[in-house]
Amino acid sequence: MSLHLKREIENLKKKILSLSAVVEESVRQAVESVEKQNEALATRVIEADPNIDYLEVEVEEECLKILALYQPVAIDLRFVVAVLKINDDLERIGDLAVNIAERAAFLATKNKPNILFEFSKMAEKAQIMLKESLDALVNMDSALAQRVCTADDEVDALNRKMYDQVKAGIRNQPENLECLIHLLSISRHLERIADLATNVAEDVIYMVEGEIVRHKTEDYKVLGDTDSE
Repeated sequence: MSLHLKREIENLKKKILSLSAVVEESVRQAVESVEKQNEALATRVIEADPNIDYLEVEVEEECLKILALYQPVAIDLRFVVAVLKINDDLERIGDLAVNIAERAAFLATKNKPNILFEFSKMAEKAQIMLKESLDALVNMDSALAQRVCTADDEVDALNRKMYDQVKAGIRNQPENLECLIHLLSISRHLERIADLATNVAEDVIYMVEGEIVRHKTEDYKVLGDTDSE
C-alpha cells in the first residue's frame, strides 16, 4: 500500500467512526425521548439529522475519491466497498431515530395507553446490536459481528409480540387508537434498526474475512459451511 493510500484509508476510518458515534447517540436520545416522554429531547434528535446527512455525503465522497485515484485492491478494496455500504446503513439508522423521535414528540403530549409494551427490553437489545456492530467495525472483529447477526431473531420476536399487544389494545381501548399506532411504529423502527445493525455486522465480516454472508443461515454464519468439506 502506498503512503498516500494508507493516509487516505486512515482518514476514511476516522470519518466512518465519527458518523457511527453520531448515529449511535441519535438512537440513544430517541429512545430516551420515548421512555421519558421528553418532547425537547425528541426535537433535538430531529434537528440533528441534517448533520448525519452531511457526514454521510462526506464519507461517500471520500470512498469515491479513493476508488478513482488509487484503485485499491484486496483488503483495501474490501474496506472501501464495505464502508460505502455501512455508510448508507448508518444514514438510514439516523432516519429511523428521527422517526422514533417524531412519534415520541407526539406521545409526550398524550397519556400513555395502559398496555404491556416491552419497549425498554426491545430498545435495549436493538441498541446493544448497534453498539456491538460498531465495536466490531472499530476493532475489525468478525467474531463479534457474527454474534450480532445471531441476535436479530430476539428483536424480531419482540416486534411480533408488540404487534399482538397493540391489536389487543385497539380492541380494548379504541379511544387510544392513535397512540397505539404510534407505539407500533416505534416498535417497527426499532426492529429495522436491528436489521440494519445486522447489515453492518455482515459487512464487517466481509471486510475482515472476504466472505459474503448475506442470505445464509444463522448456523452458517456461526459455524461455517460444513457441507462444503
